[in-house]
Amino acid sequence: MSAHSHIEKIDKEAGFVSANRPPAAYPAGQSPYYRKLGNPGPLGLYAFASTTFILSMYNAQARGIATPNVVVGMALFVGGLAQFVAGMWEFATSNTFGATAFTMYGGFWMSFATIFLPGSGVIAAYGENADELNSALGIYLFTWMIVTALLFIASLRRNMGLVVLFFFLTITFALLGAGKFSTAHAVTLDKAGGALGIVTAMVAYYVGTAEMLSDRRTSYFVLPLGAIPQREIV
Repeated sequence: MSAHSHIEKIDKEAGFVSANRPPAAYPAGQSPYYRKLGNPGPLGLYAFASTTFILSMYNAQARGIATPNVVVGMALFVGGLAQFVAGMWEFATSNTFGATAFTMYGGFWMSFATIFLPGSGVIAAYGENADELNSALGIYLFTWMIVTALLFIASLRRNMGLVVLFFFLTITFALLGAGKFSTAHAVTLDKAGGALGIVTAMVAYYVGTAEMLSDRRTSYFVLPLGAIPQREIV
C-alpha cells in the first residue's frame, strides 16, 4: 500500500531478489533489461473500498436494505480474491505492511462471505439461538478491530491517508462489534458503523487514486497523501 512498492533492484544489492535473468543468459551485445512490477496498491485499495462501501450501505440500511447477502459475491471475488492477490504482489515488491494488510483483509472478506453462504452451514448451526449467533459475530468483529488497531499503529510513519483510513476502520469494527453485543442499541450501532464504514471506503478510494496518479510521467496531476517524515537511521 505504498507508492514506493515497485521493484527496480540491482543484482548486487544485498537482500533483494532481482527480476533479471542470470547475466550469462544474455546473448552477446544485448543490454540487461530490468523488469518493473506494477504497484498493486490501487488494486487492493479499490477492492477493499468497493466491498466496504456496499456492505456499509447495507449496514446503514440505505433504501431500507437490512439483509446484506448481495455482498457475498463481491466479498468473495473482489474484496477477497482480488485483495488477497494484491497482498501477494506486495510481498514481491518488498512492502511488508501492504502485503500484511491486503492479505489479511482479503482473508477477512472471504471468511465473512463464507458465514452467509447457505452451504457453509455457519448460520444454520446456531438454529433459532439468535443471541448466541450475535455474540459469536461480535467476537469475530472485535477480533478484526484488534488487527486493524495494530495496523493503525504500523501506519503512523507512512502517510496521513493511511493513518486516517485505519483510524476510521478501527472505529467501524468497534461499532459493528458493539452492535452485535447490544440489544437495546443494536440498530443504532449498526447504522453508525455503516455510516463510518462509508467514510472509510471514501478514504480508501482517495488513497488508491492517489497511488494510481503518483507517477507524474503518466498522470496530469497528483493527489496529496500527507507525507510523514521518515526517521533517519545512522
